[in-house]
Amino acid sequence: MTGLHLDEIDHRILAELTADARLPLVTLAGRVHLSRNAVKQRMERMERDGVIDGYTLRRGAGSARRMTAVVLVYRADRMRGGGVVTELARIPEVVRCDILSGQFDLLVTVIAESMDRIGEIWEQIAALPGVADTVTSVSLARPVDRA
Repeated sequence: MTGLHLDEIDHRILAELTADARLPLVTLAGRVHLSRNAVKQRMERMERDGVIDGYTLRRGAGSARRMTAVVLVYRADRMRGGGVVTELARIPEVVRCDILSGQFDLLVTVIAESMDRIGEIWEQIAALPGVADTVTSVSLARPVDRA
């Protein structure tokens, strides 16, 4: 991260975006009393500095329930190359990939529209060169969600 100096206006921009990441730039600019271009430049700086790490959409309870699965991946090469991770990043339903210590090398979180799609993705992961074994678990419920 480069120059990580945040002033009061930066903090107000972050608070507004935290409350509503879809806030139109013109509305945000009015709320922090700056021009649209000044707010845009500040947001771009905060993105470059890693203060803003992305914009997300969280589906509400009214949307169709999506399936979540966790795939533990054991790699034959014990993480000596980046090919498996590169291929995982190309699968849109792979929302997270953690490198682990211990028996397994990767923890891959998959969110898909159906169990059939989870199965297709599992087959795709298991077939990747360098993947020696996988263990997959499907989420049945999410009693705590602090994301």
